[in-house]
Amino acid sequence: MTVVKNNSKHVPVIIEGMRTPFLDSGGDYSQLMACDLGAFAIAGLIERTGINAESIGMVSMGTVLHEVETSNVARECMLKAGVPSNTPAYTVSMAGLSPNIALGGICDMISLGRIDVGVAGGTETFSDVPIRLSQTLRRAAMKLRQDSSFNNILRQMRTLRLRDMLPVPPSGTDFTTRKTMGACAENMVEKFDVSREDSDCFTLRSHQLAVEAWNNGLFDENIVPVKIPNTNTVVSRDDSMREDISLEKLQRLKPIYDKENGIITAGSSSRFTDGAGAVLVTNMQTAERQGLTPKALVIDHVSVGVTDLDSEMLLGPAMAIPPLLKRNGLSMNDIDVWEVHEAFSAQIIANQNCLASAQFSKKYHGLDNVLGKIPIDKLNTWGGSLALGNPFAATGVRLLTTAVNRLQKERKRYAIVSSCAGGGLGSAILLESCL
Repeated sequence: MTVVKNNSKHVPVIIEGMRTPFLDSGGDYSQLMACDLGAFAIAGLIERTGINAESIGMVSMGTVLHEVETSNVARECMLKAGVPSNTPAYTVSMAGLSPNIALGGICDMISLGRIDVGVAGGTETFSDVPIRLSQTLRRAAMKLRQDSSFNNILRQMRTLRLRDMLPVPPSGTDFTTRKTMGACAENMVEKFDVSREDSDCFTLRSHQLAVEAWNNGLFDENIVPVKIPNTNTVVSRDDSMREDISLEKLQRLKPIYDKENGIITAGSSSRFTDGAGAVLVTNMQTAERQGLTPKALVIDHVSVGVTDLDSEMLLGPAMAIPPLLKRNGLSMNDIDVWEVHEAFSAQIIANQNCLASAQFSKKYHGLDNVLGKIPIDKLNTWGGSLALGNPFAATGVRLLTTAVNRLQKERKRYAIVSSCAGGGLGSAILLESCL
């Protein structure tokens, strides 16, 4: 049994997705805020599609590293992009799944008939991370705000130590486990039998395919060039992929999370990058009325959490894909386009091993049959996050846009976009081509 195309007037359809180039942090985007990058993406989407900005019923943008001055960054993005101020906007945060959740929310609103047109996306900058004062100093400052008398100033100063004056950057660790994503991925390596050789080979593949895709112009139509203010610089290409990469170079790199027994290196990890992206979603009737050409139907989406945060932190795809397929009466063989986030090459391989495991399928999904691995010739064939970078809340937009375009170019029917995320979360989205 397979899904039948739903042409109901409220079915959500993706018209187009646009994104900025993804740049290594500390580069040309250093002077830009996340809202600036998001504005470039939304403005580019409006220009590309020709949509009347006044018809946008809602904007939802995800972000992970929150700038306190733009707490509702979606609102700032849309206003900078020229969307009328009477359009509402809200920001979502679900770690690396933030853009996926933004899309799901917009699609649900369209399905319920609440809106006809929506924009979903995400924006992230690692070049300007929020660095805080110590908690002790922050609390003392707030007490002074309530009582700024000389006696209270002296009282609060007595509570402070020299270390309290030091800035506190984000730790990069999961709050609950107090471990980095890389350390959790190393736990998965051991539990799910991932080898260093397989990890390095997958990393090499990601870079080679990304370089090939860029050289063949596959990303060109969905990239918004970014003019850097007060300079002559125009950014139009991702900069983290490596044309000179080789297996020998990857094999020489040392493990960075488990220095003695680990396999994950800087090369086999996705890079912290800056970028933003946005997707235009409408219902079918609105698309026809405004002369827009839908590319894909958003059939269904699933969000999950893992069972064991220590050893399954990044198993989101293996947890989310089976229930999505089951709910829609589909098998692995029905899906021809797969776009899965590459946080680490080892994470991809661990998820693949789980999908091919009868024990895993039975224990976590109650299945008597094994779904099997995602066919490698259908997976991330334009490269992935290992090569193209990972601006957390924008990566999902790249995955969605690539999946939709692959459906069109390869003339296939179904695609699945799936991601893991910090906090032990996962997502899978089912798309159907409008061809």
